[in-house]
Amino acid sequence: MAEQIQQQSFLDKVLERSSLKTANEAERATNIVFRTLRDMMLNKTSDQIEQDLKERAPESEQEVTDLWQDTNVMVAFFSRISPAQNLHIKPQVFMMRLRQEGTLPKGVPPEEVTAAVFSATKEILPTERNQEIATILPGELRQIWEQA
Repeated sequence: MAEQIQQQSFLDKVLERSSLKTANEAERATNIVFRTLRDMMLNKTSDQIEQDLKERAPESEQEVTDLWQDTNVMVAFFSRISPAQNLHIKPQVFMMRLRQEGTLPKGVPPEEVTAAVFSATKEILPTERNQEIATILPGELRQIWEQA
């Protein structure tokens, strides 16, 4: 059974840990969780996380490195050059962005989806990176991260 779990893709884990129904829903939601998370950190932190994901993700979960990178070329470009890094995004704004931009299906709580993405991500990242992310997150988001 443990071997079977290791064979799961990253998106399969997000689906299993949330009430999302399709890989498309999981991918869209993961993209928004990651985009918002990146907005909350410096470029160097985001780059280090990307490197960790590349180096540490099992073969079955390699799509996580693509998911971490912003699919919107313009957003990715302006995020990199923007002096507005390390944004202080309140938990309710984080959840609103996920609900709206991630087009979550009706009845799917953004907190549940966030926890699913966080837990699958934490399994890949080293302990020190997980701790670094926890220090960035405010209030309820930090609780979701730590419980994931």
